[in-house]
Amino acid sequence: MTTTTIDMERVVAFAQQVGAMLTGGATAAMMVVGDRLGLYAALADGAPATPGQLAGATGTSERYVREWLAQQAAVGFVRFDPESGTFRLPSEHAAVLASDESPASMIGAAPLISGLHRRTDELLDAFRTGEGIPWSAQDPATFESVERFFGVGYRTNLVPEWIPALSGVHEKLTAGARVVDVGCGRGVPVILMAAAYPASEFVGYDVHPASVETARRRAADAGVSERVRFEIGHCHGYRDQDVDVITFFDAFHDLGDPVGAGLHARQALAEDGTLVLVEPMAGDDLATTLATAPMAAINFAASTFLCTPNSLSQPVGLALGSQAGEARLRKVLEEAGYQGIRKASTSDFHMVIEAKP
Repeated sequence: MTTTTIDMERVVAFAQQVGAMLTGGATAAMMVVGDRLGLYAALADGAPATPGQLAGATGTSERYVREWLAQQAAVGFVRFDPESGTFRLPSEHAAVLASDESPASMIGAAPLISGLHRRTDELLDAFRTGEGIPWSAQDPATFESVERFFGVGYRTNLVPEWIPALSGVHEKLTAGARVVDVGCGRGVPVILMAAAYPASEFVGYDVHPASVETARRRAADAGVSERVRFEIGHCHGYRDQDVDVITFFDAFHDLGDPVGAGLHARQALAEDGTLVLVEPMAGDDLATTLATAPMAAINFAASTFLCTPNSLSQPVGLALGSQAGEARLRKVLEEAGYQGIRKASTSDFHMVIEAKP
């Protein structure tokens, strides 16, 4: 009989790791509170504040604010001065927590964690049955979080970095191009492109009516609705032809039949058109992804809750997952008949793949 000897130092170390994970989950909920109530924004100037002062500035209860600040101090988000009884948000932390407009902002990801927890029972059923969960069945916090968190990356990279890295796309958009975005969600990248390229026309398609309605409002608010329209439409159903650029922003891996969607896009593109996939950064195998992708842990969680179930809810159900990697995506595009496939650009969290019909 083999006796297993347990290394108690390793047990303690792992227990501490699990404790840190649980702390992170609890802190994500506290981040949502700080974001929704404007607590981070009120601390963004870096000035020290007592719980009473912060409560007064935000119209909240001092007792609740005191408890929230204590938790934020415990995880190192704010600094506590025991002599004055004040709390301070360092400017470097404010850049990450206080505003979506900061290129370092990550606060928009916090509601996603809340949304995942609220759909745990549905996911358990999906594990048992193998059935999918459509995007429309996810918690509304998910839609908000995807718009806000991915929007930071789009605003930082799309116009100044990604588009210039594509072959001739900047020139076409400047001169006046027809662009279709598939899986447009709430429309952030389309609106950014429309604002940067006033000679071009854009249309976004999505199967989620609420997101399409939000995208229309966003376009009107941005003053680009004369050149931008958003429609409810499937990745195999739009009828546009001779399109100069077709884009999929963090949507291609969610599709049940990405090969079919790619084929439909190829048939809609002009002869010299360009397909653009913006996908989460990942390696071509699990070991590489675990070693190199900075958001692998949260991306795999999101893929388990959102991306894989969404694909499995659709015909074919290829279920690429959010960490499909360049080689797998390239294979899908090759099956759809594309040529000249290349990785045109990368950022901390994304890779941009270009393909020609």
